[in-house]
Amino acid sequence: MNRFKKDEVVQENQGPAQPAGDGIDRRNFLECMAWAGTGLLWSMVGGVPTSKLLAQTMKGGSAAAQGAAGKVEDFSFVQISDCHIGFNKGANPDVTGTLKKAIDRDNLAPAGMKAPDFMLHTGDITQNSKAAEFDTAAEVIKSFKSEVFYVPGEHDFIDDGVQYKQRFGKGTVGNGWYSYNHKGVHFVGLNNCVQVDAMGNMGNDQLAWLKSDLAGLSHSTPIVVFAHIPLWMVYEKWGWGTKDGEQALAMLKPFGSVTVLNGHIHQVVQKVEGNVAFHTAMATAFPQPAPGTAPNPGPMMVPAGKLQSVLGVTKVKVVRGHNHLAVVDSPLAESV
Repeated sequence: MNRFKKDEVVQENQGPAQPAGDGIDRRNFLECMAWAGTGLLWSMVGGVPTSKLLAQTMKGGSAAAQGAAGKVEDFSFVQISDCHIGFNKGANPDVTGTLKKAIDRDNLAPAGMKAPDFMLHTGDITQNSKAAEFDTAAEVIKSFKSEVFYVPGEHDFIDDGVQYKQRFGKGTVGNGWYSYNHKGVHFVGLNNCVQVDAMGNMGNDQLAWLKSDLAGLSHSTPIVVFAHIPLWMVYEKWGWGTKDGEQALAMLKPFGSVTVLNGHIHQVVQKVEGNVAFHTAMATAFPQPAPGTAPNPGPMMVPAGKLQSVLGVTKVKVVRGHNHLAVVDSPLAESV
């Protein structure tokens, strides 16, 4: 279980690799397999998120149930990110295959636990926003046994979101933002992939909507925000942050339990500021280098046969009596 002090940043790739040739120290990289992964199992107990490594054999399944705001009940959900369907280069020539494996894993539950209620997909479903790529992703993801909630990544908005919104943006506001309640927890899906100077960006309309959306909630309501690009500044040089994210975070600070989930950087980095916990998820497609360990971000090659060790899934469980969600990153290479 991950525990953090206030303002502590935890980057899972301890012992950062030194650039060499292609910018990858493969030996060190394979020793730090949390750089990328299949996803997260989030556990919400009493409206509070907590985390631990998921290394158990999974089994079971159940349908999702979307409830109204009110009494907080215990449940779990899955986060998956960065499938990049359409990518076919050396870092992963079979992104559809690794997505299928991730979905198979997400359908299962640890012994003694109910199956996750639903899945959050935090963007970059596709590589090039092509109709065929969205079709392939939808065909694979529909095998998930419960409901799926999406936000777009910048790779899904190359065509200004036309294909994305046709498939996954129905019923959303503006360019794809929305909120819903589930068993006493308020979920907010944001679109911050309209980039400004390579940064994420939300824009005034979305910020005004967020202020209105949060206005009617009690500050004791647990909040889960999910977006593609980190709302906080992970690494400014590479644009790994959101230009107007601080404005959104200021609106969230009065709430007692806030968890902010994102993808985009293809590795696990966690941070806690007061009652706000941040967690970036692994990708299902390919890993990226740790900030500053390569000239630029981008797909990283790993030795043959090792790819599934650096791709994973995130699951989250809500646990009563804790201040933050439980985040579990599990590599695809683990048996299912």
